[in-house]
Amino acid sequence: MISDQAFIHGNASLGKNVTVEPFAYIAGDVVIGDNSWIGPNATVLDGARMGVNCKVFPGAVISAIPQDMKFAGEKTTTEVGDNCTFREGATINRGTVSLGKTIMGNNCLMMANSHVAHDCIIGNNCILVNNVLLGGEVHLDDYVIMGGGSAAHQFCRVGAHAMISGGAMFKKDIPPYVIINQNPVGFAGINKIGLKRRGFIQEQIDEIEEIYKIIYLSGRNISQAIQYLKDNFKPTDDLNYIIDFVSNSKRGILKSAIG
Repeated sequence: MISDQAFIHGNASLGKNVTVEPFAYIAGDVVIGDNSWIGPNATVLDGARMGVNCKVFPGAVISAIPQDMKFAGEKTTTEVGDNCTFREGATINRGTVSLGKTIMGNNCLMMANSHVAHDCIIGNNCILVNNVLLGGEVHLDDYVIMGGGSAAHQFCRVGAHAMISGGAMFKKDIPPYVIINQNPVGFAGINKIGLKRRGFIQEQIDEIEEIYKIIYLSGRNISQAIQYLKDNFKPTDDLNYIIDFVSNSKRGILKSAIG
């Protein structure tokens, strides 16, 4: 159903069974996939590329120009996968010359008033709870959950299956599989419940926990911990992912919040 009280530019491309509610605004350089829902007073601007079964609630803005001083009007995009939901007041900006696009994977949820800045890369199955703020060029791997009011400094990366406590504000990278405390902000163990829900067996979870004991609780610095893991642990996909993430962290990983 397309409301005659909505504005839809003639060049916009809408898939099959797309619903556009009254007072929604859809610009011309826009692609919206099948079975999507654009709610009343929602705004979809130039550069938006949305997959199927997406939902944009009232007040949400998709693909506004970046809030970045280096943006000079270049043609960029916001690329959203399938089954993504943007709740009331959520905003996701398009890219700059840095990457050229902001990317969100499949099955993501941005809750009310959350914000994704320019050139971010969001993986699949990520949840940004109310009032989460991502600075420019932040990278979230798959299955990241960021609690309400948490914020990531520009250029930070968060590893897969990490869970960030509400209110936590960080400017270092967050390794995969961990829980991050809010006060003090830092490593607080691994996300055991989340990993079990996603099919990790107990042996994997135990291994991940032992890996992080070496990294955070053994008294070794990062280089020493990585070398110890390489020398003493059998290579697995989880171990390789953690070592690669920590070794290649450009901002360094967040410190521990526990002794």
